[in-house]
Amino acid sequence: MRDIFIEILTTIKHNRLRTALTGFSVAWGIFILIVLLGAGNGLINGVMGNRMKVLTNSMTVYGGETSKAYDGLGEGRSVELNDKDLAMTSKGFTANVDKVGAEIQKGGQTIAFGENYITGININGVYPNDVEINKRDLVCGRFLNPFDLDERRKSIVVSQGMAKELMPHAPLNLNGCTVKVGNLAFTVVGIYESEKSRMDNDAFIPFTTYRSIYNSGDKTGNIVFSFHGLKSEQENEGFETAYRARINRSHRAAPDDENAIWIWNRFTQDLQLNKATGFIHTALWIVGLFTLLSGIVGVSNIMLITVKERTHEFGIRKAIGAKPWSILRLIIIESIVITTFFGYIGMALGIAATQYMDATVGRTTVDNGLFSAKIFVNPTVDFGICVQATILMIVAGTIAGLIPARKAAKVRPIEALRTGN
Repeated sequence: MRDIFIEILTTIKHNRLRTALTGFSVAWGIFILIVLLGAGNGLINGVMGNRMKVLTNSMTVYGGETSKAYDGLGEGRSVELNDKDLAMTSKGFTANVDKVGAEIQKGGQTIAFGENYITGININGVYPNDVEINKRDLVCGRFLNPFDLDERRKSIVVSQGMAKELMPHAPLNLNGCTVKVGNLAFTVVGIYESEKSRMDNDAFIPFTTYRSIYNSGDKTGNIVFSFHGLKSEQENEGFETAYRARINRSHRAAPDDENAIWIWNRFTQDLQLNKATGFIHTALWIVGLFTLLSGIVGVSNIMLITVKERTHEFGIRKAIGAKPWSILRLIIIESIVITTFFGYIGMALGIAATQYMDATVGRTTVDNGLFSAKIFVNPTVDFGICVQATILMIVAGTIAGLIPARKAAKVRPIEALRTGN
């Protein structure tokens, strides 16, 4: 085996340009594949990371405006959701609907604590299930509970950012204190974690308390609920169609009028996002594999040239007793050595390039002062995938070298010797 490697090294030294071109094809193919996958992962991670933290199997229903004439009424009528719709959602779709709630908002409010105050706050009247559906993480205290709702307590949950503004030296100590919302006193029962990917100006009070204070009658604002049993896009669309028809009829709107109410289905949105990211990932793999294929073709062409140039040499070897297997083995090992060596170089350079991207643009953040979002996150490739790509190139290079190797092993000594003349 040692003699074979010495012979291969000698051949490589005598054909440096040919070897360099072959190696470049191999290294470039792996390098481009790793860089493409890394950049794609960075974009995908950025998109997935900026998704709103919400319960996937949940929906929010918004009132809209009719776009069709129906039941003797013209188009352009506003649809406001009410207690009847809330009850219908809760009791009319028990096969799929779990917890039902509502959210109603009043903006431009002021919260004060002592001499400190914050303006431009949205006061949201919500049900206790808001913390589950919108996945709010509490850093202190608790979220609103059924007792707050039933007893119409003046309880309020504020953000961590608000707590820092109202009590700068010890923000978490605001929990349990009394703050003023306009002229009304509320007890802070919880502080939720501020997220730069969300607006930080939402405070939450019991839905029933909100309606009492702001005299909103039977209006519910938006209806929110979690659901189960809807696993596919078709099942979700079927549920939405049936749900829309019932709500629309209660407002004398056409059952198929999609503008009368708006349904935000997080599940189907998540499915579509996953499909989009999957398409991007597949496209990157296809481009990368074609790049690898170009390297394989390069190896195959070079090995064909190698066999043609060494036909006379192989004839002499067979004339003095060399077996076809020894010639076959020589060419295959040479192919393996070249693809392994340069494949490793391509892998190392590709990993280095993705690490450089991660260190420079991998932490790029868009910040408008109100919220921020990362658009390119962790543009790296799993080391296992890098190794697999390299092994794939080595195996493909070996197969590419096998074809001309078999041709060389079958050549007759007399024909080979005649070729060299």
